[in-house]
Amino acid sequence: MPQTIENKLSYRIRGNGGGWAFSPRDFLDMGERSTVDSALHRLTARGEVRRVIRGIYDYPRFSKLLEQQVSPAMNLLGLSTQVPGRVVYLSDGPDRSYKIDNTTLAFEHTALKEAGFRLRETGLIVQALKSLGEERVTPEVIERIREWLPKLLRSKVLADARTATTWVYKAIQDITQEDAGKGEKLG
Repeated sequence: MPQTIENKLSYRIRGNGGGWAFSPRDFLDMGERSTVDSALHRLTARGEVRRVIRGIYDYPRFSKLLEQQVSPAMNLLGLSTQVPGRVVYLSDGPDRSYKIDNTTLAFEHTALKEAGFRLRETGLIVQALKSLGEERVTPEVIERIREWLPKLLRSKVLADARTATTWVYKAIQDITQEDAGKGEKLG
């Protein structure tokens, strides 16, 4: 029995995990635009996905603490337990911001070298570091990200991030040091 377009979309969306933001263009390999739009409309009506703004959807993550669905944030890396007032997505398009309830959804233009990582973990770390800003990347932040990042991925993330901005790459070097964090002061 062939799968419906809704099931195919739902499978891909769930596979990307809670907090994934997407547009209908991410599914054009599965069907015509009108078919994809109709399927997303039905998934939204069932509460499986959330329409953030026209043409942009997300697969919400449920927060047990807040007892509600929340958008992606630095708390994925354990850097924050707060729901942000501003959610930033890196894009190769123009800068744009949208106000949704009490949250600003911002699309910030970034060089492809800052967005084209092979590993999801690399992209999350780079985005979190850039969101914090160089001056707020403390030894505690480095240690928190190191604890979050599995040891088996550290060398892969370091290699994947080699095209990142110099200060971001330096922070990732500190994060991926195997013996750091055990009573040593990071410089």
